[in-house]
Amino acid sequence: MNLARLLRKRAEEGRPVRVGLIGAGKFGSMFLAQARTTVGLHLLGVADLSGARARAALERTGWDLSSQIAKDFSSALKTGRTVVTEDAMALIAADLDVIIDATGSPAAAIRHALAAVEHGRHIVLVTVEADVLAGPLLAERARKAGLVYSMAYGDQPALVCEMVDWAGAAGFRVVAAGKGTKYLPGYERSTPDTVWEHYGMTAEAAAAGGMNAQMFNSFLDGTKSAIEMAAISNATGLKAPRDGLAFPPCGAEDLARVLIPRAAGGVLQESGLVEVISCIERDGKPVARDLRWGVYVVFEAGSEDARAAYTRRCFSEYGMATDASGRYCALYRPYHLIGLELGISVAAAALRNEPTGTPDAFRSDVVAIAKKALKAGDMLDGEGGYTVWGKLLRAEDSLARRALPIGLAHKVKLLKPVAAGAVVGWDDVAIAEDETVRVRREMERTFAPKSVGNFAAA
Repeated sequence: MNLARLLRKRAEEGRPVRVGLIGAGKFGSMFLAQARTTVGLHLLGVADLSGARARAALERTGWDLSSQIAKDFSSALKTGRTVVTEDAMALIAADLDVIIDATGSPAAAIRHALAAVEHGRHIVLVTVEADVLAGPLLAERARKAGLVYSMAYGDQPALVCEMVDWAGAAGFRVVAAGKGTKYLPGYERSTPDTVWEHYGMTAEAAAAGGMNAQMFNSFLDGTKSAIEMAAISNATGLKAPRDGLAFPPCGAEDLARVLIPRAAGGVLQESGLVEVISCIERDGKPVARDLRWGVYVVFEAGSEDARAAYTRRCFSEYGMATDASGRYCALYRPYHLIGLELGISVAAAALRNEPTGTPDAFRSDVVAIAKKALKAGDMLDGEGGYTVWGKLLRAEDSLARRALPIGLAHKVKLLKPVAAGAVVGWDDVAIAEDETVRVRREMERTFAPKSVGNFAAA
């Protein structure tokens, strides 16, 4: 990849890649831990709504606040030190190359991405919720400005995009790609009150560890998985399953047997889908060699001709796990290192002008589904909460149903009742026409699939 070599060259030339981080939470802190040891990288600034939290994150990850922190950007540029600020827009306006948004807030991330483009900065978006909400439009604006809009390497969507790209560049047809998680039917109804029992801990122990119940519940109830698969779909061309994610239980050795079309003996409705596999069987027993923390891609040798036969033979000769026919094969990565790997995206954007995954179309969406019977006047509380969970749909189905994106289903009031398990629609809620909503509506109008026709958001 040569990124480390290119970074060293920039260091030798005295012009390191200058990067700004917005959001000093867990993901951001993991990046901070590696940024201080990455040759050729200068962390120009860290912005967070709480300056104290940003300083604590720096100190926790090994930074010396007395010698490595600058008072302003001018002195930081001269000394190679880092500014801590509560003003994200000031950081974006500073003289840097790449902005990382790790806020976790779709509204903030969209605002920061637009500002980054305005100021000529590459943008690495950790906040995948924003990418699913409006990523195709944000990426197009960045591209037209000659900038990179990128998914965050280390997070599973970017790693899956890399695997899909590898398969295509090697001449393989991708059958399925995705990640692992812990899931059982019924988890979609989980709330912050019930989440910890599924993780085998008490609420008291979780609180002592600083764990956020709603965030963890977003992973458990399938919302986060749906968001990540939508991002992969919009970046790779893979499609969403028509009925949403199925979460089939599957281990590493069975990928090429399970994640293939039903006609070939697998579980997929068709070839070319995203899917998430569960690390537990439907009876609750653990799956052998599970990929709970990993990612995978399933690909095929191709049609029944001499070339395909030769490729199948190579699969066998080199010990690849295949289905019974030998046609389907898989590669996987058992772990992902989250923010510890984020520097790959920064270096790729600044040094090669390439994203580590970027949306190029609106193929998939994640819509709000009622967890229970909801009444007029109820307030939606977003992903991982008590009222709704996020379901993966194809974009044309989401638009045809006028479904409310999960990224907008937070702090909005219902105007009418919604049955348990039903889609929450735009017409069901009172929603302010703020910047986030306007950007989303523009994305829908601009990137609506052709099968929807002349779609125009209300």
